[in-house]
Amino acid sequence: MPAYTHIHHAPPPVSETELATARWEDDGGPAIEPRSTSQAKHWLRISAALTERLPDLAGRGDVIVTCEADGTLSGAPAAFFPDLATIEIDTTVFAPHHPATLDPNRPGDEERYPAAWGALVHEAAHAAHSTWTTPPTLRGTAVDTAAQLLEESRAERAHLARRPADRRFLRATVGTLVMPDFTDQAPADAWQAACAAALILARRDAGILDADETKPVEDTVTSILGEDLLATLAAIWQAAHHTADNDGTAMLEHARAWCTALGADPDQPEATPTPDSGQVGVLAGAIGKVVGGVAAHEAVLAAAQAAIAAAASARRKAKATKGGHERQAAQIAARVFAPGARPFTPGQPHPSSRTRSPITGTRPPTPAEKAAAGQLARALRAAAYRERTETVTASAAPPGRLNMRGALARDAQKAAGATPTALPWIHTQRRPTPSPPLRVGIAVDVSGSMKAATSPIASAAWIVAKATALTDPDSRAATIAYDTSLTAITAPGRTPNQVTEFTAKGGGHSLAEATDALSAGLGLTAPGAGRLLVIASDGKYTAEQAARATDRIHALRDAGCAVLWLAFAPAPRPLPGTTLLELADPACAAAAIAKAATTAITTTR
Repeated sequence: MPAYTHIHHAPPPVSETELATARWEDDGGPAIEPRSTSQAKHWLRISAALTERLPDLAGRGDVIVTCEADGTLSGAPAAFFPDLATIEIDTTVFAPHHPATLDPNRPGDEERYPAAWGALVHEAAHAAHSTWTTPPTLRGTAVDTAAQLLEESRAERAHLARRPADRRFLRATVGTLVMPDFTDQAPADAWQAACAAALILARRDAGILDADETKPVEDTVTSILGEDLLATLAAIWQAAHHTADNDGTAMLEHARAWCTALGADPDQPEATPTPDSGQVGVLAGAIGKVVGGVAAHEAVLAAAQAAIAAAASARRKAKATKGGHERQAAQIAARVFAPGARPFTPGQPHPSSRTRSPITGTRPPTPAEKAAAGQLARALRAAAYRERTETVTASAAPPGRLNMRGALARDAQKAAGATPTALPWIHTQRRPTPSPPLRVGIAVDVSGSMKAATSPIASAAWIVAKATALTDPDSRAATIAYDTSLTAITAPGRTPNQVTEFTAKGGGHSLAEATDALSAGLGLTAPGAGRLLVIASDGKYTAEQAARATDRIHALRDAGCAVLWLAFAPAPRPLPGTTLLELADPACAAAAIAKAATTAITTTR
């Protein structure tokens, strides 16, 4: 054991085909050109690509990688020839992928075939760290076999110190590299059990496999070797893990200690197991359980990583969609609130002269409206008031208020010869808390069914705009009348001196676009202000109009903006996510909006 070694210091043996070809050419025959198939061309391309990627793995650029479609010369799934600076990989480890689909030059392509890439990583670890050699006189002996066994996990451990992210690939290739060394017909004597421990348990101590994964092999090997002998072997491979890359003398000493512990002659070839030397196939079964456990754990990890990647992709898409939506909303707001703008119809590149504005004129505010604006302003200022914050600190010296208990404790500490730790002076610092501004957007349905509500809503829009201006210079309000088109009644940051009157004769409902314009114009999704959206409508929309408007309302609610739905007719149809307020008397609209605005600014965070 092992049946297949991964480091070959001698050139690969010459095959019968190569000998026959050489004899043919010596006899004067023409040089035989191998038949070129499409798969052969792909494997040449893959070999070149792997050779280009190898310097990142091995830290050296003089090693060539070849993918052998007819089996490797060494007989192993992968092998490294130090004298030839060559790594060979059996193409079967790439199964079930067709070579035409493989592109190692593309970063991340190795994620599709982790076992094959792990084989390359393993041989790259040998190329980088297995720089010592066994003397020619000892090759083929038990000490040489033991040294190669110990080198397997030592090289991988050294590789992980440079490239810890390659751990998952080395885990994926354990079955590929280890299973061929054990068969169901092989007896499990002490030497074979020790080999299994060196190939599996040593990888556990190297940080490649987990303890729970290697438990089946540990139990099987312990039953064959005993706890004391297994502990002795573990101490040997752990010492090998800390051996330098070029310290061949130390590695051979570890190998001799390995042979001595197992009662084998280090200078003779390893003993061939006989059918009666132990249980047949138990080691292969235990290693198979380890490989299955590793595969199961990697599958769970891969599923979790896929879920994380899918969530990240969804967040990126949502962010891109949100960014595009915000730009579109800003464009709508710019058109609707532009000075002298005509009604804007979403979906039309330019305003149409045929679209009639619902605005019928302006009038001076009544004394009652002025009084209502003043009352609302006082209510909003009271709601926006925040108590001063207090910070209390203790100190050993003034300024502050003297705490007699602390002073006595400090004197007692001094009298006792201890270091004074009591802090008798208490200082309270009070800072004013700025009051948040207010953002109120009002969307008025001016379709034909809302005719009775136009007068009180016009009055309420002026009262809210005037009151917010009186409350705080940073407070803003805006009103949009919507049917199929959008028309600005009051614009953000502009305090109207006159009450704008409008009529309700339109058709259709562009509430989603009206919400976008108010959100962009007032910043209804931005924290730091009391935010309120008021929708005055009966809710008689088509399913598509209702769905689009509901998405906007939920987005505002998630951002912390309150949404109030005013209904003036019986049997209203408020959209989900709104707070319904039915008003039998339209004249109460201003008071209802004032109450909702007060609540919004009180709960501002």
